Amino acid sequence: MIRSLAELRAQAKELGPRRCVVAAAADPVTLQALSAAQKEGIAKGVLCGSADKISQAASKAGVSLDGFEIKDCSNEEAAIVAVEEVRSAGDFLLKGHLPTSSFLGAVLDKEKGLRTGRVLSHIAILEPASLGRLLLISDGGMNIAPDFKTKLDIINNAIEVAHSLGIEKPKVALLAAVEAVNPKMAETLAWAEITQMAARKQIKGALVDGPLALDLAVSEEAVKIKGVKSDVAGQADVLIVHDIATGNIFAKGLIYLGNAKACGIVAGALKPVVMLSRADDAQTKLNSIALGAVASVV
Repeated sequence: MIRSLAELRAQAKELGPRRCVVAAAADPVTLQALSAAQKEGIAKGVLCGSADKISQAASKAGVSLDGFEIKDCSNEEAAIVAVEEVRSAGDFLLKGHLPTSSFLGAVLDKEKGLRTGRVLSHIAILEPASLGRLLLISDGGMNIAPDFKTKLDIINNAIEVAHSLGIEKPKVALLAAVEAVNPKMAETLAWAEITQMAARKQIKGALVDGPLALDLAVSEEAVKIKGVKSDVAGQADVLIVHDIATGNIFAKGLIYLGNAKACGIVAGALKPVVMLSRADDAQTKLNSIALGAVASVV
């Protein structure tokens, strides 16, 4: 079981190098992270985009392009070229300097994309200093207001990523403001139904419980005080949120106010997809590349 991002990078190094295909690679911070990943033996970079612009970005970043493979194409074509490359000969896909809509358009293309029939969802992996283990949060990046079926895909995607991190039977907490089912709070009804499905083995490979308030999900002391009986409470590995706003604000709150280290991945596609924020620093991007490398090993 991988318990820290340092252990994640060590595991990626042991498994690597994996072939990382970058869409629109002319981004200095992305190139810095990929160069570090290449030096550590985590990934080999395949850079898709304008060769001239990639060279300029590398110069700005102080990065040598020795050892990188470059697929010279226009920035407009970069996402399509990268998706085709990762389908045929790549291990995972990395978003570079292009609009998210263009990137996802290529990923979700019905004929040439990376669709599997499952909904794509974002999983943030955080290392809170006080917890002593990694915490997975989903979905704060892809699905705005997921319906019941989409929630099931989000849960299964998160379980799959947890398994890739060596968590054999992840404990999945379905988050709400309260732990009691309340007809006025729609998420508590959905979570109670999904918990029953998990109890009847309709969700496999994990322990699932909800609704659970955040304190009950991660604090064993809160569990003792409130007297809640649960195989998940106080020990959750995965936190599933009701909507994108909750997940996005919660994850960024831990990062920017709680100094949590982080990385993230999009799951549910044919190959792992690393889609980063423009505000992410080189270390966060390196962690995410390591995550993509580990998740790409079936």
